[in-house]
Amino acid sequence: MAEAGLDAVLMETRQVKGGLKAMPVKTDRRNAKGIARLLHLGWFRPVHCKSVSAQRSGRCYRRAKQSSRPMIALEMSLRGLLRNFGLKVGAISRGRFDARIRELICGNCLLEAGVGPMLRARASLRRELAGLEQQVRQLAQDDPVCRLLMTMPGVGAVVALTFKSAVDDPARFTSLKKVGPWAGLTPSRQQSGESDIIGGITKAGDIGLRRALCRARLSCCIAGAPHG
Repeated sequence: MAEAGLDAVLMETRQVKGGLKAMPVKTDRRNAKGIARLLHLGWFRPVHCKSVSAQRSGRCYRRAKQSSRPMIALEMSLRGLLRNFGLKVGAISRGRFDARIRELICGNCLLEAGVGPMLRARASLRRELAGLEQQVRQLAQDDPVCRLLMTMPGVGAVVALTFKSAVDDPARFTSLKKVGPWAGLTPSRQQSGESDIIGGITKAGDIGLRRALCRARLSCCIAGAPHG
């Protein structure tokens, strides 16, 4: 639309939803009128349109994250299944998980028949996940900004790529202090009359970015590295 010479504006969904709550009857036609009225009055907050490269990087990271979920679900199912037979897997690395399961079910034909397909499915998911993780690491290594971010303690390829794709264009922030509120990392505040309540963080913005930053800080704390 922008290339065609049309004015395209992305509006923050949470703010638009709050503005449309005043309508007692919600229909598609009324929603369209309400959005047009918000746009006409200027009661909206424009949202940055990410570049194609940032969207590609974000999709690659999300695919890797989505692939890990079914594998973790299979591992938890296997643990629960064996626990019913009094077999406890215990704390074990992901690389030795398959061998530990086969060690526990050795000699039990019933469990071998039921667990075997689940282990093969997990092995297939793990191979796919390894390939996606390699792509994520390669994307981070090929990007000069990500390489610079990874020089900081606790920041790896995933955190660097997540931050780079979320921010996309640093020039849209007039000050470094505005990045925290944009990511939802500033306290919420409710003031009315004599009451002034300071709450938790606002949690506005990209939840994936907040999780990545928290993991990076946790890695710093575990490693004992200085952090700001």
